[in-house]
Amino acid sequence: MSELPEHVRINREHWDSMADNWVALGESNWAQTTPTWGIWSTPEIDLLPADMTGMEAIELGCGTGYVSAWMARRGARVVGIDNSARQLETARRLAAEHGVELELIHGNAETVPYPDESFDFAVSEYGAALWADPALWLPEAWRLLRPEGGLAFLTNHPLVPVCSPLDGSLPITERLERPYFGMHRFDWRDAVDDPGGIEFNMPISDWFHLLGDTGFVVEDFIEVRAPQPGTEMRDFVTADWAHQWPAEMAWVVRKPA
Repeated sequence: MSELPEHVRINREHWDSMADNWVALGESNWAQTTPTWGIWSTPEIDLLPADMTGMEAIELGCGTGYVSAWMARRGARVVGIDNSARQLETARRLAAEHGVELELIHGNAETVPYPDESFDFAVSEYGAALWADPALWLPEAWRLLRPEGGLAFLTNHPLVPVCSPLDGSLPITERLERPYFGMHRFDWRDAVDDPGGIEFNMPISDWFHLLGDTGFVVEDFIEVRAPQPGTEMRDFVTADWAHQWPAEMAWVVRKPA
């Protein structure tokens, strides 16, 4: 087996080491009958087709597998791939407990072991959308999708890394701490607060260009707003911040016929 790319290896170690921290949230999301999205559990957004009967779907970076479960409950046959074996242990346990049939693969969403045009729909809530290189995982999603197949993904808004202090302290600030243009790869291993792995993001125009150059047609772009202001902090941002500026973004795109 070929050696893993550096960011894949680092992120695998990171997520295996912190998998226990995400068990409770995974259990809660598996129990939900109505999906909510992102760090603010936004119910107004639904990134999944309402009826997925007969569809073949893949979650790119499935973590504990709750989005995969939501798709299976809507009628899809679902594959979930994730870089963390320990996250997949939780996903397999919860799938068995809830009686949901999923195929779960330990692997890198930049190189999925499935033939071209295997799926009707692909999704990533964070997962590959944050932790994989978009120059690699978006063309891979394109390869995997059939003509007219859809891709939906949610990840950090580019303002998040731009407003993140250079030492990685939290929460993010109301200042521009880093350049906007030219951003791509962010290594958080030495962050003062909540040391992490390697994330990816780009200016919004670069997202549009990469999606278009890959061949996708953008159907919707959503800048997610925290529902209410306040001092509550979610992961890296306060509600006050995220009510004024977008901390997350969601994309809905399609591979043309």
